[in-house]
Amino acid sequence: MTTAVLERPTRDSAATADAAPPVLDVRNVRTEFKTHGGPLIAVNDVSFTVGRGRVLAILGESGSGKSALLRTILGIQPRSATITGQALMNGVDLITMNEREREQTRGSWLSMIFQDPMTALDPLFTVEQQIVETLRRHTDVSPATAAARALELLQLVQIPSPERRLKAYPFELSGGMRQRIVIAMALACSPSLLLADEPTTALDVTVQARVLDLLKELSRTLGMSIIIVTHDLSVAAAIADDVAVMYAGRIVEQGPIREVIRDPQHPYTRGLLGANVRPGQRERLAAIPGSPPNLARLPAGCAFAPRCDVAIERCAGGMPELQLTAPGHLARCFLVQEVGAMSK
Repeated sequence: MTTAVLERPTRDSAATADAAPPVLDVRNVRTEFKTHGGPLIAVNDVSFTVGRGRVLAILGESGSGKSALLRTILGIQPRSATITGQALMNGVDLITMNEREREQTRGSWLSMIFQDPMTALDPLFTVEQQIVETLRRHTDVSPATAAARALELLQLVQIPSPERRLKAYPFELSGGMRQRIVIAMALACSPSLLLADEPTTALDVTVQARVLDLLKELSRTLGMSIIIVTHDLSVAAAIADDVAVMYAGRIVEQGPIREVIRDPQHPYTRGLLGANVRPGQRERLAAIPGSPPNLARLPAGCAFAPRCDVAIERCAGGMPELQLTAPGHLARCFLVQEVGAMSK
């Protein structure tokens, strides 16, 4: 079998983000794992696009399938996973690639920032050694060129005294600085798409804000697209252009972040907004009752129905489709469909 040689994507500076095709087009992706309790569907018929230079936030509680979706796109799910659908990038389906082809895409096409920077870095090697190894593994550069690029990357992510930090080991650095190192490594081969899995979870509020500002600035200056996974609505609002809300492996609402926050259509999205702390708030938070469902034992109808305060009988019997509620704004709810039908 002949392995295709994948060409490195180029950016057309004359084309606008609106005119260019999406950097990533995900179509009906499904990820299923075999468990003793039966099939566990972590990602269930998910579709979305990411525009060039735009930031998409995937929002939801723990266990909603957010991280599983990123790992499916990157191609690091275990061999036991059954994956269907398409994830198109530069006209190539990432899902059907073999391992050699995937190695060509990682770093240059897309790369990932994992949740915990300490486990993403090797404590036995210096920062410089790890960045140089990444560059040498994915590009044809000399050790001297890779070392010079490593210094440029630390300057790019605004690390103070970068020459000294290159010689440091990960345990000698603060959490915020380690996260910047991980970001630098992810940017080493100039990817078109950056996947960020809860990149600010382990950071305090001040450092979190700086990391989000850095990611937003990098997206703007490099023309890089970002998918950021988070359970924190304030993080999504601070960095994203668009948002996809996931629940029980499915997208239940998606659209421009300002539109979704201003006018949430799905009861789950409204619950997330109600549970978010606002500046100066004195009243108690309105928590969503119950717990997320077991993905190996999903109910027949809408998975959110048992926790929904506006559920109707129809919700327990069937799965609603995504319904357009405004330009670019979709929600998966029978009540949205009924309101839309009455307005026609």
